[in-house]
Amino acid sequence: MIALAVIVVLLPLTPALASALTARARPLGAVAVVSGLATLAVAVAIAVGVSGGQRVRGLSGFLYLDPLSGFFLATIAVVVALASIGSAAYVRAEEQRAKLRPLQVRLYFIFFAIFASMMLASFETGNLGLLWVLIEASTLASCVLVGLEGKPVSLEAAWKYIIISSFGVTIALVGTLFLYFAASDLPGSPTQHLTWSFLFAHAGGLGAQSLRLAFLLALIGYGTKVGLAPMHTWLPDAHSEAPSPASAMLSAALLNTGMYAIIRFQALTRAELGSHYAGRILLIFGFASVIVGALFIVLRGNYKRLFAYSSVEHMGIIAIALGFGGVLGFYGALLHTLTHAIGKAVLFLTSGDLVLRYRTRLVDEVHGVLSVTPLTGAILLLAALAVAGSPPFGLFLSEFTIVRAGLQHSSVVLVAALLVLLAIVFIALVGAAAGMALGDSPARPTAGPAYVERSGRLLAATPLVAGLAMLLVLGLWIPGGLDRLILQSIHAIS
Repeated sequence: MIALAVIVVLLPLTPALASALTARARPLGAVAVVSGLATLAVAVAIAVGVSGGQRVRGLSGFLYLDPLSGFFLATIAVVVALASIGSAAYVRAEEQRAKLRPLQVRLYFIFFAIFASMMLASFETGNLGLLWVLIEASTLASCVLVGLEGKPVSLEAAWKYIIISSFGVTIALVGTLFLYFAASDLPGSPTQHLTWSFLFAHAGGLGAQSLRLAFLLALIGYGTKVGLAPMHTWLPDAHSEAPSPASAMLSAALLNTGMYAIIRFQALTRAELGSHYAGRILLIFGFASVIVGALFIVLRGNYKRLFAYSSVEHMGIIAIALGFGGVLGFYGALLHTLTHAIGKAVLFLTSGDLVLRYRTRLVDEVHGVLSVTPLTGAILLLAALAVAGSPPFGLFLSEFTIVRAGLQHSSVVLVAALLVLLAIVFIALVGAAAGMALGDSPARPTAGPAYVERSGRLLAATPLVAGLAMLLVLGLWIPGGLDRLILQSIHAIS
């Protein structure tokens, strides 16, 4: 298992190594596709290996795997695989249009690879200090992708992203230091005082006041990475300016690394202080995020920004589920993490097809997608329905589980407020997508076919169809292995 843990971190780096030999999008894209699929296979093998509740420890606690690690590894690996296939098609199309120079192509695959590797590694460490380092490393790598196009607006978004995210992660570092101080009276070596398995086993001996500050600062710090309001301001700019496959990685993968850290801190806090302290704070930030997301989705404008604000909303829903607590709350939170990751990857990869064809990112300038390119139009509409929480897709099931958790463990008023906000988002998001997909054929000329070659069209369509199929399956049936992994993940933090 330790060998697989090392392999799953190294596999995504193969496109970066291949970029030393060529700067052409076609061969680098092929390497990215193979490495993405191989990464997914290894991550699933790890998830299956720990789904029975096994813990894998090594390197003095710096390497640690449990069911929660396995769940997040598999979730992010799905996104990496989908985005790798999307990258192969998207970057090749941009190269053929001379929109990306050889240096930009090389930089894209290098930093895409490092970004994926650092995120996967963050789920494999049992040291909360090293977790902070790896999450910050993923921020630095993804920053290059945001500013890759080199336009003033892209560079501004990259600077805003790196400054706000790094400031937030610095706050998370202070929270980690408070956790270390809370463990100062525990037995064992200083190295163990930041090791997850040791801290969780001795959570009853952590200093209560320091632990309160540690959780609050970690929630604010890692919540900046997650995009929880009001720390979300970097997210719409970064997501809208990055190349679309990179946007899929930012929204569907990067945000979950921060949420993973928050879940770990919440588990320690709950073990010592009970569920009410962390739960109330999570509900506050969660509802604030859903409200902000709903308001900006209603405003429409740039469709990639619209999808980004949908991510703010969905991260808020996950925080609310964690705040509701109980087995249903945590089950809904983890299931929603998976379904949202897949759904948002599909939406952002679809937006890449729209950008290539229409050369605009404004909702009001995109019409008749179904008549111009039927497959992309159909997936845009179905993915919007899925992400908005429509049955029979997976996000409906996860949101329904979260509502049940709220009725069981929280207030009917809060559940009613959540349902109203979800209804607003549904109407706004599906209305925008329907206007783009079902409208009349575009009055102005388009930029031409999104992909020059038939192989490019097939490559671009593959992750869209595969992701949508996964969402449909998860809305109708939870595989036994996934159900067991989620339940064991809950047990690992209970």
